[in-house]
Amino acid sequence: MTDDVLKSYRKSIDNIDAALVCLLAERFKITQAVGTYKAQTGLPAADPGREEAQIARLRQLSEDAELDPEFSEKFLRFIIDEVIRHHRAAAGG
Repeated sequence: MTDDVLKSYRKSIDNIDAALVCLLAERFKITQAVGTYKAQTGLPAADPGREEAQIARLRQLSEDAELDPEFSEKFLRFIIDEVIRHHRAAAGG
């Protein structure tokens, strides 16, 4: 039995997942360039002030979009941690 309603929802979810992957790939291309720049200029891999500002901004956007800000913060922190790991690797550490 085919449930066309469920199939339609799943197709939309699949499209959104594909878009998320593409957005994350583009974001990481840019953050890798930032990591290379930081390594070349001797800047630290992490920028706690920027990170906190981004988290606060994302929490507000989440609230405005009726998305759980705790989830958004966890998601962004995961991304930030991965970016910092890449930046440290670019710096040789």
